[in-house]
Amino acid sequence: MQLKRLRPTIILFAACLLLSTAAAAREGYQRIVSLNGTITEIICALGFEQQLAGVDVTSTYPATVQKLPKVGHNRNISAEPVLALRPDLILATANFLPPAVIDQFKHTGVKTVVLEQEYSVEGTKKLILEVAAALQAPGKGEALCRQLDKERQALHIVQQSKKVLFIYARGAGTMMVAGRETPLDRIITLAGAHNAATGFRDFKLLTPEALVAANPDVILLFDTGLQSLGGVNGLLKVPGIPQTTAGKKQKVVTMDGQLLSGFGPRLIQAIRELSEKINA
Repeated sequence: MQLKRLRPTIILFAACLLLSTAAAAREGYQRIVSLNGTITEIICALGFEQQLAGVDVTSTYPATVQKLPKVGHNRNISAEPVLALRPDLILATANFLPPAVIDQFKHTGVKTVVLEQEYSVEGTKKLILEVAAALQAPGKGEALCRQLDKERQALHIVQQSKKVLFIYARGAGTMMVAGRETPLDRIITLAGAHNAATGFRDFKLLTPEALVAANPDVILLFDTGLQSLGGVNGLLKVPGIPQTTAGKKQKVVTMDGQLLSGFGPRLIQAIRELSEKINA
């Protein structure tokens, strides 16, 4: 039934892709499409950037990958633009890619590897090793994990009582706060602070009442999020912000979104930078 629902363009690709899969397995993958920014970072850190044929729009690092063809956002990927790049390997994470799209990829015969992402240092190492295995380069994965361990050993984080609230903003219209079991919750904890939002999981709409109740010492945003609000002055116009300790002291911290929440090869750098900015 799935094949009947596939568009003709996908079926046209199938024959060529089936023929190329065996050769790709022997010679190493030559046309990789990554559907996750962290996976893209890992692919590049392992030395396979030249094999990338396309990426999703969350793939922003290293900067050179931004020149590659984009196949959309990983939250709403469709099969056609991905298959149009004639990939011999598709890499993605399970938290975003719809199962129906995964089935479409597999029906065409394209090697598709869908990985689970865990937001911890050990989870990052596991993801690195799994991507390296998919690229048939386990030794490179082990070397990258050793480098991550070396960086972690040199990291000294002081635990503190500061409460940090992450706000996801794209303009003042819709703003969300990060609760428990989110990448932002985990990175705040790793940086030695506490998530000010504790009563819920995932993300929740920001309300003035919730802001005042959380009363964060620090407000954390992606740098693009603060820009969308018009900077700190714009943020201070959001109802509830001026009544918080962070608002009164104008203690606002911003970081690059992929660095802060990606949990990729730069994880230790992200922890160190966030800790330093919280304590500045």
